[in-house]
Amino acid sequence: MATPEMRAVYAETLIELAEKNPDIVILEADLMKATGTGIFKEKFPERAINVGVAEANMLSVAGGLSAEGKIPFAATFGCFASRRALDQFFISGAYAKLGVKLVGTDPGVSAAFNGGTHMPFEDLGIMREVPQIDIVEPSDPVSLKAFVKLLAGRKNSAYLRLHRKALEPVYDASEQFEIGKAKVLRKGKDVCMVALGGLMVRESLKACAMLAAKGIEVTLIDALSLKPFDTAAVKAAMAGTRLAVSVENHQIRGALGSAVAELIAEEGGPRLVRIGINDEFGEVGTEVFLLERFKLRAEDIAAKVEASLR
Repeated sequence: MATPEMRAVYAETLIELAEKNPDIVILEADLMKATGTGIFKEKFPERAINVGVAEANMLSVAGGLSAEGKIPFAATFGCFASRRALDQFFISGAYAKLGVKLVGTDPGVSAAFNGGTHMPFEDLGIMREVPQIDIVEPSDPVSLKAFVKLLAGRKNSAYLRLHRKALEPVYDASEQFEIGKAKVLRKGKDVCMVALGGLMVRESLKACAMLAAKGIEVTLIDALSLKPFDTAAVKAAMAGTRLAVSVENHQIRGALGSAVAELIAEEGGPRLVRIGINDEFGEVGTEVFLLERFKLRAEDIAAKVEASLR
């Protein structure tokens, strides 16, 4: 059986929710085909709203729908969700204490041929400054389905960072998830590695295998939630290790790397190495090319860890 695209899982999960809950609605900024929610519109045409290329207005409409008791999932490319429509999400969603679920698609290098203008390396850092919201980045179809359901059941606003393309499952279908709770994917005594997002979890898993072949044992944590951030799990995993490593498809400042750095600064821990984008803009290219260009491949991660332990 072919691995489903993450956007298909997102849309199918919303349909599943909408069949039981008439308050589930979706909003799109003329990107329904890109997000994969056309199947939702076919089933529930009266609950699918295309506002056109007007992302800020989409978030204001979502706020109004939430105020009327609806559960709005509003989606667009991550660059527009964070950079273009921030004020409306901040005021009409979070500040108003409403439940706007903002979905930012094509995170980081997964934007690929859409290039630097559409390649959000800073969206999580921006969203992390919005008070009292949830921020999640599922790493596979299983966690995505779980988090869509969890977000729909919470009253506060949220930012869901959504990889659109197919990702092989990391988790068994029976796995249980909580917002604010990380998952330990493997254990080791030398290094604590914290990864966020499907691409980086996979590259980190491969990097851990490379390091294990050289006698370097790594505890790997899939963060899953950036806000709330599972400080307890990360702190426990860092205890007694020689090195902490953050791996993200994002700028190394403002998001996962900063969350781990803040934890170490406030509560102690090993030396930290941050792997991600280092103050650069995105580029046009294939995902494979971009992973190499920005040194996010398993080989790059393993080499950085090995060099840092010398």
